[in-house]
Amino acid sequence: MTTLYSQIPSTDRLLRDEAFASLLTTYGHSRVTQTLRQLQDEARAAIRDAQRLPAWCENWAQAALQRLEQENSHALRSVFNLSGTVLHTNLGRAVQSQAAIDAVTTAMGSAVTLEYDLDGAGRGHRDRAIAALLCQLTGAEDACIVNNNAAAVLLMLAATSAGGEVVVSRGELVEIGGAFRIPDVMRQAGCILHEVGTTNRTHAKDYRQAINANTAALMKVHTSNYHIAGFTKAVEEAELVELAQEADLPVIVDLGSGSLVDLSLYGLPKEPMPQALIAAGVSLVSFSGDKLLGGPQAGIIVGKKALIEQLQHHPLKRALRADKMTLAALEGTLRLYLHPEKLTQNLPTLRYLTRPQAEIRDQAQRLCDALTARYSEFALRVEPCLSQIGSGSLPVERLPGAALTFTPHDGSGRRLEALASEWRALPQPVIGRIYEGRLWLDCRCLDDESRLLEILLK
Repeated sequence: MTTLYSQIPSTDRLLRDEAFASLLTTYGHSRVTQTLRQLQDEARAAIRDAQRLPAWCENWAQAALQRLEQENSHALRSVFNLSGTVLHTNLGRAVQSQAAIDAVTTAMGSAVTLEYDLDGAGRGHRDRAIAALLCQLTGAEDACIVNNNAAAVLLMLAATSAGGEVVVSRGELVEIGGAFRIPDVMRQAGCILHEVGTTNRTHAKDYRQAINANTAALMKVHTSNYHIAGFTKAVEEAELVELAQEADLPVIVDLGSGSLVDLSLYGLPKEPMPQALIAAGVSLVSFSGDKLLGGPQAGIIVGKKALIEQLQHHPLKRALRADKMTLAALEGTLRLYLHPEKLTQNLPTLRYLTRPQAEIRDQAQRLCDALTARYSEFALRVEPCLSQIGSGSLPVERLPGAALTFTPHDGSGRRLEALASEWRALPQPVIGRIYEGRLWLDCRCLDDESRLLEILLK
């Protein structure tokens, strides 16, 4: 045991070693020293617990380099999303357009007119420019931007309905990822939930009978992450607006995903659009920036000017407001919608959703031809598959595409897991999915084919 401890070199001796010269130049004396002391502690622990030195003790310089590189890697790493989910929450949802990236780069690299009014040389409002753009695109009187749609729902309820009852259909009491539940949000906003109807059927009379002296708002929540089929009934927004007007109440709609274009024009299922709800007279509509819109994480609220003013002056607005990078990316994204003819070219989300199956299949075949020899332990095949949109958007819809599949010749599930683990450890990780005894690489969201081949052929 004593002999093993004596084999751990001192920090000074290691730092004088020529092998550490480049490390000291790159990472600095303090950081290299700290890393060596950590490694020495780990070596002592290995001797104490296992009565042996770790294998890396044979090359301290290499061990220190690996540790420093690991610590130096970015927490947010670029990956290949070949999972088959376009808007993957765990992978950051919407990939940003070049217009959004350029806008953020500008905002980060210089002082900007975030809250500065160039006309009066005084303080302006950070939402103003983007609000004007949203009004142009949706027909709303005004708009408000916060950091995500959950925040938007919280702010709408807190500013308009605190202390009062909010009437919602039982079939719309949704839960989204991260245990975000409409009833919980209402409690946090200081509202009282008034459920009406049943899980599958709610009628206009249910809302009418629920309205009383303490009613603050009528609310609809778009069931964007699940679908109820069969014997169903829901009240349309226009009908709800008529009821609300009789009682002088606002109608609030949480649209969730929200699309500013008619997706059916691109061969996709139709989703409710904010501009249609505004035209129907809805008071406030909220939706996400990083789902079907294809922009950054943001909560967007459009609607009546007087109510938007209430939101802007509520204390929660400052706590939930978006920063300059988010606003810049959102503006860059929204401006693309002023030229809808080029949306499929310029907006990555819409480009992924509308890629033809034949184009994806051809790409998968090129990968198959290039990778077969390298991965000889597996049978590689191009197979049809169904991609999903993701992030609670159009939950039952699937997009026909193609994937490159890897099937181990020996049928070993461990071999599949090992391959998936190996790819996740790459400098740019490759994220696929294991299903039915195969590892699937869905090519729908693959932009940089040559880069993928480069790292998989190493």
